[in-house]
Amino acid sequence: MEIVIIRPPLVYGPGAPGNFGSLVRWIEKGVPLPLGAIHNKRSLVGIDNLIDLIIRCIDHPAAANQVFLAGDGEDLSTTELLRGVGKAMGKPARLIPVPAGLLQLGATVLGKKAMAQRLLGSLQVDISKTCELLDWKPPYTVEEGLRRCFEPTD
Repeated sequence: MEIVIIRPPLVYGPGAPGNFGSLVRWIEKGVPLPLGAIHNKRSLVGIDNLIDLIIRCIDHPAAANQVFLAGDGEDLSTTELLRGVGKAMGKPARLIPVPAGLLQLGATVLGKKAMAQRLLGSLQVDISKTCELLDWKPPYTVEEGLRRCFEPTD
């Protein structure tokens, strides 16, 4: 039996739950967010890119018994992600530039240190092995993937 393990970072797509879904709801409601000065770097993967990678792993003989990191190949800060989501939705991301250190302190005082780490911390994955071994390139950019999240469905 051959197995393949794919380890994705944050997965986004239409109707995505979790952290991405929360960000979308905040922007949708027009809530001003104190995340306009975050300079972290986070890897993410659009559902369409992840599906494409899964198909490649099924079809490619070099995938057998390997572990692959998935990603869009473009890391964004939380600020950049929020702006991208707003642009894709056709709504402004209302971002207030509050220093990350001040947000971290406030979150710690409120017992929300883990949530602050997800929004303020960096988490990058290196997909070079995935791309080289499988001769794979994510077919969609982050901008295209975000736009696809909000396209009307038939």
